[in-house]
Amino acid sequence: MGRIDELFSRLKAEGRMGLFMYVTVGYPDLTAGWELTRLVLDAGADLLELGIPFSDPLADGTTIQRASHRALEAGARPGHALDLAARLRAAGYAQPLVVMTYYNPVLARGEERFCAELAAAGIDGLIIPDLPPDEAGPLRAAARARGLDLVFLAAPNSPPERLKRVAEASSGFLYCVSLTGVTGARDTLSPGLDRFLGRVRAVSSLPLAVGFGISRPEQVRALRGLADAVVVGSGLIDRVEGTPPEGWAVGVRAYVRALRVETGRA
Repeated sequence: MGRIDELFSRLKAEGRMGLFMYVTVGYPDLTAGWELTRLVLDAGADLLELGIPFSDPLADGTTIQRASHRALEAGARPGHALDLAARLRAAGYAQPLVVMTYYNPVLARGEERFCAELAAAGIDGLIIPDLPPDEAGPLRAAARARGLDLVFLAAPNSPPERLKRVAEASSGFLYCVSLTGVTGARDTLSPGLDRFLGRVRAVSSLPLAVGFGISRPEQVRALRGLADAVVVGSGLIDRVEGTPPEGWAVGVRAYVRALRVETGRA
């Protein structure tokens, strides 16, 4: 059993959802990005999603686009995600680590090589929003050979057969997109989200992680009993952008802990 399976087993025993936090590798710069990552994990994130910055992030809204642009300007490259993961493992962090990137960087590096490097760095899984399961055969094989979970996205407008195909191709968990659109903090959850998650449950026994638009404690609370985990990214970046670096230690910890409390933790 890998770290992701172990996490969901523990969450089920504890009776709460998981809190998955997204960070853009190299944001706001390579040095500060390391400190921000540690703050998020120390504050209670159950899983860390490491976003490799890309010049054309199709699934991401303006907040993560800005963060990716800033990270690229700071010199962030795919290798920095590997270095960051290895450094976290060396520092004793045991939470699952999942890379989120687009297919171009994977293809440029080579699928076999990329998966081998991820596994060697202590990474547990991979999310590629622009890779449909129908075209993912070689990457699925490379990931499976290295013990990596390959996580696909399920969308609210996916027909039943498509949801079934996505579920069959995924391992570890399913990433359920809460809305039809791109990432970014929203004020409220999308109407019909409960029905969408019910449709996904009908075709898969995998744990469901809900992301896109989740940024507030009350939104996390509303997903209790519906999801197995929530994913928060833009909300964190918004708070970092609005806080001087000297205030991060207080602001980031407070934000992550406020989200964590609403997952059902006693």
